[in-house]
Amino acid sequence: MNSLQSPSAVVMVRPHEFISNPETSHDNAFQTLAHQSAKATSQAAREEHDRAVEQLRHAGITVHVFDDHGHKNTPDSVFPNNWFSTHPGGHVAIYPMFAPSRRRERRTDVIELLKQEYRVQDVIDYSGLEQDNLALEGTGAMVLDHVGRIAYTVKSNRADPILLERFCTNFNYEPIAFEAQDAQGRDVYHTNVLMGIGTHYALICLDMITDPDRRATVKARLEESGRTVIDLSHDQIANFAGNTIELSGRDGLVLALSNRAKGALTPEQIGIIERSASLLPLSVPTIETAGGSVRCMIAGIHLSRR
Repeated sequence: MNSLQSPSAVVMVRPHEFISNPETSHDNAFQTLAHQSAKATSQAAREEHDRAVEQLRHAGITVHVFDDHGHKNTPDSVFPNNWFSTHPGGHVAIYPMFAPSRRRERRTDVIELLKQEYRVQDVIDYSGLEQDNLALEGTGAMVLDHVGRIAYTVKSNRADPILLERFCTNFNYEPIAFEAQDAQGRDVYHTNVLMGIGTHYALICLDMITDPDRRATVKARLEESGRTVIDLSHDQIANFAGNTIELSGRDGLVLALSNRAKGALTPEQIGIIERSASLLPLSVPTIETAGGSVRCMIAGIHLSRR
């Protein structure tokens, strides 16, 4: 069972010097400080990552793991979904990142593996636009409806509008951009913290979209695609319930999310998801201190095997 929206193979990066990155904390309201030494924090994050890989593989998902030994000072490397994405038809994009430390996360060995094991037609590299201080942080900045060909994007310094247009032209997506804020009125930094799109449902906090017209448009477009819209609360978003990814497992679709995110969902919301996908909760509390959760840890491979 493989869904166009939900890949059966993913890339994950094993952290060795993980910390909550001070360089990104000014615009990532989800970040908190871990209450232990850097060494202990890094060890805990690595153990969480390894358990998550094990559980994903147990569900029948192919996981390509790359170690980040920390030589380059890349505290956020456990979140590879921001620097590259893959697309049906053999297309790969490489993205420009906002924070200088995150630019060091890009690695040629990941792209080489994709070329060796999957059918890659072309790689479009936007990363040179960092010289102009432009950023478009992959599937963090854009939540992609691969079936309806829509790139839902929160406007922020991590998603430049000109770059968004260029990506959408190159990859044949329609951009739907909007402003979003949390309950405290702070701008949302990444789209994938407030929404996730599955095959038959979409999780989203509509209330975070500040413009009522855009809110209505986003809801309508999700419903037009045949999906049930599960409207999340601000509190559920704060617990990473929007930061989820649907994958194609051995026995059907699974929604990978954190234990914290699952605990924040209501029985009714879980019931809607379980009509088409089973929940796969992963315990990643240390990694979540860096302001990202399960979705951020997983870069989906939407490519055909060689």
